[in-house]
Amino acid sequence: MTDQMVEIVEVGARDGLQNEKVMFSTEQKVELITRAMDAGLKRLEVASFVHPKLVPQMADAEAVIADLPDIKNVEYVGLVLNKRGLLRALQTREGNKHGVDEVGCVATASNTFGEKNQGQTRDESVAVSKEIIRLATQEGLKAQVTISTAWGCPFEGEVSPQVVVDMAKELADAGPREIAIADTIGVAAPVRVREIFEAVRDALPGMPLRAHFHNTRNTGIANAWAAYEAGVRILDSSVAGLGGCPFAPRATGNIGTDDLLYMLDRSGITSGVELDKIIALAAWVEDVLGRPVPSMVAHAGGFPTPQA
Repeated sequence: MTDQMVEIVEVGARDGLQNEKVMFSTEQKVELITRAMDAGLKRLEVASFVHPKLVPQMADAEAVIADLPDIKNVEYVGLVLNKRGLLRALQTREGNKHGVDEVGCVATASNTFGEKNQGQTRDESVAVSKEIIRLATQEGLKAQVTISTAWGCPFEGEVSPQVVVDMAKELADAGPREIAIADTIGVAAPVRVREIFEAVRDALPGMPLRAHFHNTRNTGIANAWAAYEAGVRILDSSVAGLGGCPFAPRATGNIGTDDLLYMLDRSGITSGVELDKIIALAAWVEDVLGRPVPSMVAHAGGFPTPQA
């Protein structure tokens, strides 16, 4: 990947839908994912292996994965928060099934948020994540870890950048594919984004870094650009700007894949994803939801074509 290329990880089918009140059917989830792949996305969060009572939208995780096509050079990612979730992810690969290619786990920078979201303190979430990474790797699965609430917590307020750096260093010992840093509740600003990513990069110069932003306070796209300027070349986004955390008050959607693509395309940065197809997919999502979607390019369209 050159300096002018960015990998986009599409999280719409998992993080995008998990907080939606409109229930997407298994068939609709599969269509969402396959249309995203048709647009050029090659790494996609497709499900989370959590208890269906906690996140009802993800109750059909195994059924969705079973119905997805087995396409070369496309990676399906499943979120797991504990060993039980990892075992479910591994079961999707039993026999001749393609299953998930990668698991993502989460370590939280806030004790209170971690206890409410995962039933784990910060230290416990780090220990569990390290175990998941090691077990997944032993079973031939790729594994990455996300540090959540890295820029702030709805219950504890500010999070020290040093806490994030120390967590990243400990998590790196388990050998994750990459470390993602997440603004789970959408409170980050560009200066703080650069501060944390530069600090983590200095502490772990060989570790690939990934950024995950929510647009709760309309800073998400600016933060994605700040992360790029800080050297991050893997960015999360969600088609149509869907998303939100069920355990974070007022945490609205992820940055929209269409909004991110427009910014990257107009900045001369390639991703291999077709904006027009993502805009069309956002319109389809809007029809399923029965309401306007949060992303802006979905409504405005791409760069205007001059009229004769």
